[in-house]
Amino acid sequence: MAGYGIETVSVGVKDIILPGDMKIILAQVVEAEKAAQANVIRRREETSATRSLLNTARVMENNPVALRLKEMETLERIAERINKISVVGGLDQILHGLINIQPKI
Repeated sequence: MAGYGIETVSVGVKDIILPGDMKIILAQVVEAEKAAQANVIRRREETSATRSLLNTARVMENNPVALRLKEMETLERIAERINKISVVGGLDQILHGLINIQPKI
C-alpha cells in the first residue's frame, strides 16, 4: 500500500460471518461453558448452606436457649399452614409431641 502513498497503522476485523455449522458449534461451546459456570456457583452455594447449617447446629448444641428458639421458629412455620390449633398440655407438650410424631401404618 506504500506504493499508492497509503501507510497502514493497524488492521482489525470488525465482523466475522461464520458458516452455519461453525455457528452451531460455537453456540454449543458457549452454552457448555455457561452450564459449567452455573454448576460451580450452585456447588459453592450448597457448600455455604451446609456450613451455615453446621454452624447453627454447633450453636444449638452448646446453647439450649438457641435450640428452644429454633424449635419455636419451626413451630411458627408449621402453624402458618394450619387454620386452627387446640393446645392441650402447654407449649412443652406441643414441642415434644411434634418431635415424637409417628406415621400411621
